[in-house]
Amino acid sequence: MKTVKAIEERTAQIANEIEARGDALTSEELDKFEMELTELKEERRSLEEAAEKRSNLLRDIAAGRTGKTVRCFDDPNGPESDEKRGEQDPLGTIEYRNAFKTFIQTGVRLPELQTRANEITTSGEITAVVPTTILQEVIRKMGQYGQLFSRVRKFNVPGGMDIPIMDLVPVANWVEETAASEDQQVKADTKVSFKYHGLECKVAQSIVTSIVALSFFETVLTDAITEAMIKKVEQGIIKGTGVGQITGITVDARVPAANKITLTSAEFVKWESWKKKVTSKLPLRYKAGATWLMSASTFDGYIDGMVDTNGQPIGRVNYNITEGIPSRFAGKEVIEVEDDVLASYDAASVGDPVAILMNLNNFGFNSNMQMSMFKWTNHETNKVYNKGMMVADGKLLDPEGVIIVLKGA
Repeated sequence: MKTVKAIEERTAQIANEIEARGDALTSEELDKFEMELTELKEERRSLEEAAEKRSNLLRDIAAGRTGKTVRCFDDPNGPESDEKRGEQDPLGTIEYRNAFKTFIQTGVRLPELQTRANEITTSGEITAVVPTTILQEVIRKMGQYGQLFSRVRKFNVPGGMDIPIMDLVPVANWVEETAASEDQQVKADTKVSFKYHGLECKVAQSIVTSIVALSFFETVLTDAITEAMIKKVEQGIIKGTGVGQITGITVDARVPAANKITLTSAEFVKWESWKKKVTSKLPLRYKAGATWLMSASTFDGYIDGMVDTNGQPIGRVNYNITEGIPSRFAGKEVIEVEDDVLASYDAASVGDPVAILMNLNNFGFNSNMQMSMFKWTNHETNKVYNKGMMVADGKLLDPEGVIIVLKGA
């Protein structure tokens, strides 16, 4: 009888051959593969049952032994261990992580694998909950690599409910010694509601199929998911449509018209115009922690090198060893983004946003911080896909605290 490792390797070989040859496979070859996979599943099930029986027998033998046992470590079957085991995240155990690895690489769903509650899948789509270790690493890397995502405010609140902003951003009041503070009244325009939107990314089966080491498998999968999701999240923070996705800063209809400033081509290169028409429009209470958001080409081409009436440079760039090139404009940090996140001045059309001034902590990103992986087979192309899905939403918490600069004629 084969070992579990040998079964996994053979299953992976079959998957590779099916994916590589595609339409070239004959019906007889496909039937042969199907029979072999069925046999491999049965052999694996027998191995698992035998292993479980061995564990049960050893446990029974240990329970029936007499005499005093001195332990220098926790008894794996003792009450203390049961308590610790109850505290352990079932999605973070080595057994679950290996079961998830097997599912992604071969499509074999082991008994340890968990699925989402109330899941609905089709015959060509099966799912599994991503282990906690991978999910936590994805979230950590998104916060580390995403310039925008790392600065927005994160929530884990129910979707579909109107939540007063004061519940998300508390307000303090002074009170007399014997008096009670006034109740905080919620206005109609001080509520925010998050929805349930799906954020997905697809990972090619060929990337993860042949990886043997669990740690390397988790690293490769984490990097692939993070790279795809960071790009979409940061695009959504700026220009998400709000239909099936995040409501972006530049799309949010709640932003007052007075907070959308149009600068003509002549005004865009003048410090006086930025000072009078843009920075002066942001109320003082919002200026603390505010940053500029603009594309790198906009800053390099128009802001860096701008001078005031005395010939002094406005956009300052200081080179240092530890932080690279920190860019500043009008006393505020400049966060440079890709052109597909916020259009450059040259590529933008008249009326398009080209710069934003705000504190990114004023943007709320809401997610249950859980992720499921779907294995989906496209029978028309005979290709297998692994699709990660996270439920999330995001929008401005206070539309008054943002200034959007539009390109003028």
